Formats: sequence, structure tokens, C-alpha cells
Amino acid sequence: MQYLELNALHDELGSSGLVILGFPCNQFGLQEPGSNEEIPLGLKYVRPGGGFEPKFQMFEKGDINGKKEQKVYTFLKNSCPPVGNNIGNPLNRLFWDSLKTNDVKWNFEKFLVGPDGRPWRRWHPRTPVAQVKRDIIFLMKPQHGQQSILMLGREQK
Repeated sequence: MQYLELNALHDELGSSGLVILGFPCNQFGLQEPGSNEEIPLGLKYVRPGGGFEPKFQMFEKGDINGKKEQKVYTFLKNSCPPVGNNIGNPLNRLFWDSLKTNDVKWNFEKFLVGPDGRPWRRWHPRTPVAQVKRDIIFLMKPQHGQQSILMLGREQK
């Protein structure tokens, strides 16, 4: 569902400068096992399916938690408070070492980065995009700059 909401958000605010970035990862329940070439096909034909194609940029699959996490996620997680203290039950669900409170908890945890490159806010994975949109619009107001970037720690759902 959030894929569809992200495309709608891009349609609505992309011309105003919003840039949405997606980062596939296989660390949550091994739900993104495909290669970088297979991920777009999975989105198009399986989930969400129906010919879906993301209108936002998708990066190569990589780790967002643990020793091999992408540097952008180290920066984001250290810049915003965690979305909760509970990391959940890691047994057979979380696939990285050295669990930390500020780790991304699950698919579709969201970060909003301001036009100055500073992370501004972080949301729980279950927070609907429609709810996040209010903060995006606030940050995009002229006194806050011209462009905001929504970065997602996400996997195929």
C-alpha cells in the first residue's frame, strides 16, 4: 500500500521539489531476496503488482543496519531519535548483527531530510504516507526551503 501512496505523493509534490528515495534491503524477514534487476519486476508483477512502477528513485539493495550498513543510514539514524525503544523479536526476523535502539525497525521506516541536508524527522514503519505528508508540506514552505527529500528504509512488502 505504501508504494502506491509514495507514487501519489510524488505526483502531488514532485513538481514542488520533493524527492523520494527508496533503499531496498533484505534485513527484515528476508523479504527482499531478489537481485537489483529482479526487484523492479517483483514490484511490477507481485507486490504491489498490477504493472506498478515506482516514480521515485530506487537505489541498489544494501544493508541499512549492522556492521555493513550504508553510510547514509548511519548518518540518518544518528541524526534522528529512534521511533521506539523496542526492536522487536529478532529471532528469524531481523538479519543483522549488533542490534541497537536507533536501528531502523522494519520496512518503510521513513526519514525526512530538509533542503539543507539535515535530517528533520523520522517515522515508524507503519506510519501512513498521508500522515507524513503534513510534515513534508510544512518543511517545503518558503521559510524552510525549496526542496525536501523523503528517504525510506524499505523492502518489498
